[in-house]
Amino acid sequence: MNDVRGDVRLDKWLWAARFYKTRALCRQMIDSGKVHVDGQRGKPSKPVRIGQMITLRQAETLRTIEVIDISDKRGGAPQAALLYQETQESIDTREKLSADRRAGIVSDPSPDHRPSKKQRRDLKRFRGNQADD
Repeated sequence: MNDVRGDVRLDKWLWAARFYKTRALCRQMIDSGKVHVDGQRGKPSKPVRIGQMITLRQAETLRTIEVIDISDKRGGAPQAALLYQETQESIDTREKLSADRRAGIVSDPSPDHRPSKKQRRDLKRFRGNQADD
């Protein structure tokens, strides 16, 4: 893909690799410390180099990727996937978290119906919220 001959800023590369939807969001994540380059906190203007390891947080997921190619143009998902390679440990951790989340939903289903007025009063009494009556 290598559309660029010079340096590409970290925020622009993250945007081109489709980790975040906008460059402003990329910059916000970098400034808030959710993106690290080679173990050090990243800066939006830091140039990205091939072979660097980038650790970034997306929601609850922590991803570790290696830069394989550099581009400053945002393309489709297949082209963006060619810019990086996620480490195997990162993939395993992400899949484990996903499985744990799914298991939590199965083991803690939502109730079939709303509680009746009597059940709500009993629940308030149990919790100690008698001031709401």
